[in-house]
Amino acid sequence: MSLARRLIAAGFSDLEKGERFLAARELEGLDQDRLFAGLHLAASPDTALQSLVRLIEKHPHLRDLAGADPETSEPLYRLLGASEALGEFLIRHPEHLDAFHVRVSPEPLPADSGRLRATLLQAVGADPRAARPVATATGADAYVALRTAYRRGVVDLAIKDLCAADPLDFMPAVGGELADLAGAAIEAALAVSRAEAAEQYSAADVADVGLAVIGMGKCGARELNYISDVDVIYVVDAGGLEDAHANTIGTALASGISRAISSVAREPGLWEVDANLRPEGKSGPLVRTLASHETYYARWAESWEFQALLKARTIAGDADLGRKYEEAVAPLIWNSAGREGFVESVQAMRRRVTEHIPAAEEQRQIKLGRGGLRDVEFTVQLLQLVHGKSDETLRRRDTTSAIAALSAGGYIGRSDAAALDKAYRYLRLLEHRIQLFQLRRTHLMPVAEPALRSLAKAVLGPFSNERPHPDALLSAWQKTKRSVRELHERIFYRPLLNTAAKLSSEDARLTPEAAEGRLAALGYRDPKGAMRHIEALTAGVSRRAALQRQLLPILLDWLAEGVDPDAGLLAFRRVSEALGTTHWYLGMLRDSNAAAERLCHMLSNSRLIADLLEVSPESVAWLGQDKDLVPVDFQAQWQEITSKMSRHKDPESAMRLIRLIRRREILRIAIADSAGLLDQDQVGRALADTDRAAVLGALRVAEGIVSANGPLKTAVLVVAMGRQGGQEIGYGSDADVMYVHRALPGFSEAEAQEQAARIVAKVSSLLTQPLKPAIMAERVLQMDADLRPEGKNGAMVRSLESFAEYYRRWSLIWEAQALLRARPMAGDDGLAADFVKLVDPIRYPDSVSEQDVREIRRIKARVESERLPRGADPARHLKLGRGGLSDVEWLIQLLQLQHAGKHPELRTTSTVEALEAAAKLGLLAEPDAALLARAWRLASRIRSANVIWNGKASDLLPSSRRDLEAVARWCGYEPGNATALEEDYLRVSRRARAVFERVFYGQ
Repeated sequence: MSLARRLIAAGFSDLEKGERFLAARELEGLDQDRLFAGLHLAASPDTALQSLVRLIEKHPHLRDLAGADPETSEPLYRLLGASEALGEFLIRHPEHLDAFHVRVSPEPLPADSGRLRATLLQAVGADPRAARPVATATGADAYVALRTAYRRGVVDLAIKDLCAADPLDFMPAVGGELADLAGAAIEAALAVSRAEAAEQYSAADVADVGLAVIGMGKCGARELNYISDVDVIYVVDAGGLEDAHANTIGTALASGISRAISSVAREPGLWEVDANLRPEGKSGPLVRTLASHETYYARWAESWEFQALLKARTIAGDADLGRKYEEAVAPLIWNSAGREGFVESVQAMRRRVTEHIPAAEEQRQIKLGRGGLRDVEFTVQLLQLVHGKSDETLRRRDTTSAIAALSAGGYIGRSDAAALDKAYRYLRLLEHRIQLFQLRRTHLMPVAEPALRSLAKAVLGPFSNERPHPDALLSAWQKTKRSVRELHERIFYRPLLNTAAKLSSEDARLTPEAAEGRLAALGYRDPKGAMRHIEALTAGVSRRAALQRQLLPILLDWLAEGVDPDAGLLAFRRVSEALGTTHWYLGMLRDSNAAAERLCHMLSNSRLIADLLEVSPESVAWLGQDKDLVPVDFQAQWQEITSKMSRHKDPESAMRLIRLIRRREILRIAIADSAGLLDQDQVGRALADTDRAAVLGALRVAEGIVSANGPLKTAVLVVAMGRQGGQEIGYGSDADVMYVHRALPGFSEAEAQEQAARIVAKVSSLLTQPLKPAIMAERVLQMDADLRPEGKNGAMVRSLESFAEYYRRWSLIWEAQALLRARPMAGDDGLAADFVKLVDPIRYPDSVSEQDVREIRRIKARVESERLPRGADPARHLKLGRGGLSDVEWLIQLLQLQHAGKHPELRTTSTVEALEAAAKLGLLAEPDAALLARAWRLASRIRSANVIWNGKASDLLPSSRRDLEAVARWCGYEPGNATALEEDYLRVSRRARAVFERVFYGQ
């Protein structure tokens, strides 16, 4: 066989470099068959060969081992082929080459933790038998000795790991031994730190101070990686000293530990010692007494801190002090599920599964993301916290033991537990092998083919001779991720369903109390009610019940991601019951994940959408196709209304259909908005179109009623005003309008006026009066004509000539300002054109007097002082408050009055368009215009979100955290960022107010 073919068969990636290193003089005379037999064992024969040549160059006696039989040389080749970093270590420290002279076992035993501790302490000259060991070595020499001894321990462990018959079976032991090594290293570092502290403080005082090092996270759980930060908490015991002095010495000891472990020295640092999980985090003192810890946890700790303590374990220092700490915090851990804020903390845990993943890394993450290690850990830890309060058998620190305990206790089905355990071990094995190669802290799947090829070999046991293709590795990994994603839903919810449906199953079933505890942990505020809904959905032997049992695990998870899972589940039950066995509904839930997830998120985040879907369940069909969520424009709605009116002549039937169409279209817009298919401007226009179609329909019905016993004597026009005129309305907006009429030929002004008054009165009542049967969940359109001439004291409807006379003789500047938003909405097109022609010179005058400007400013100040509700916080009032809608609208409307006569670009009813035009004309600085538009849009969005969330209109930024969370999500903020919305609004509105005062008042 040619050399190239032998290299390929051995698994080499770089044949040219392989041939060059094989020809090195260091390998001359070696038995080639034995050399290739050894290289065939290596995960990366390229790396193994290069490291071997470099080692022999410096230590020629290694040739004998390199040319030995494969059974003898196996530790050498497996280690050098799996870890370039450990090869480098052995080149630096040839005194540890004896690590290769070991007979490997297919079922290795973990090292004794006491022996590891003694070895590390002896490396720095400390007595392992001492109660508080003190090193004889200090400074750089001690650091090098400590780190060298630690890495020798890693070499010994890596050889056992790489030669174990079943790497998955041995994986927990690897994590445990790495944690024990880390604990031993910190013990030795503390011994060095004591010796160094004695140079600064009295040796007697240093000896009097006790320090316990509490391992947290993976180190505390004895499931550490090959390279990982070690999370710790320090507990100090003052002994006979004053607390302040003892804390100073304790801080020096803790700082000395980090210095010995990771400061710059000839032998590289090991890893970071991270104390950020301590009380108050980085802001808190580095060390605390036990009493100080207890006080903090009793008074100030947040829920997540108790969950972090789930892994707490004494790893170094004073064992008795550490035991007292563990005993003090244990009750806090297992009672945390009943604490206020636990659900929010759980939701934060969920978010940490996927948050902060750079886009470039998302598809390569082994630890983070759906189906990653953190997903497994979240599932297991949450189940422990929920059920561990009453079941002490679940109180395990490490993940694999916890899975076994959950299965034994019946909280997880046996097959699911086995699958989750296997997936977790496989993901950890991948992580170990990737990190071992260069001893770098990474959780990313490699992308280079040689690295993938080596990894595919490295995860196999020693009895496998195959070298899988990288595609096989990636396929197995993706399959595992999918399995983890599916297992979360099955593990968490399947036992709930077994309990609710009263199924006879050998798989997991929970007691009612355990089931309710599990639901409460996910955010269901009424677990008993939720169980009733689940039972109603899943009980029985119908096809629907069977399908719901299949689908509910993931649906319950999606509902739990919402702000109000209880309301979402109730609405889902009602929708499901209304649609019954409808084939398309069950098929959509089964076959369209996107539609089902969208449905669950809407039902648990929006009372308005949930209410509308309950009474219009057929609208759920829109969720399957985005094209069905495109808003229907005015012309299409009017065509539908005209068609229905032609077939339903009686007014009540016609109005029922008109109002049902409006309800339907509001729901369509809200769903499209929820799905992110519409921006805010598109929502405003779509809602305005829907109102316009309904008002025009009502006008035609009213005209028909009034003219039933005689001819139509006048043409009526409905003019939209305010936000309706600007097509900037939200879900809770009324319709600000004015009514105009013009007598038809042959009829007197008096006759026309009398009929017009009856028509407009009928329009308003047709849109608001209750119908029998009632239209459920309808948001009735209220018509508000207060902006008409003379306001509430004026005639409800005027002729065009009357409007012209009024504006010529008596019009005030505020009325010209109101006309800036006037837009014909429904009625006679000719009259609409003439009305616009009439009002344009009034709202777009050639000039505005100083007296009128002063009057506008006076009215604005009066509005602020008189119309703001008593007790309302001006900073939180979206309409009339500081930097709110009113400030922005009055400012731009003043500029329009002053300049639109000369600049047609300002002649728009849209606030945002007017701001943009003012900036282009230089009337507003561009940053000011952008800031005002942002403040206006955010306030408008929050107003709509208030209605979407609870179905009620409100002009206040919510104070309740739950309400604020719901509003924040609708405004596009990620879950858990309610405070960010609050801070953003208060900041942007404060800055908008400053611009308003400067420009509007000239301050």
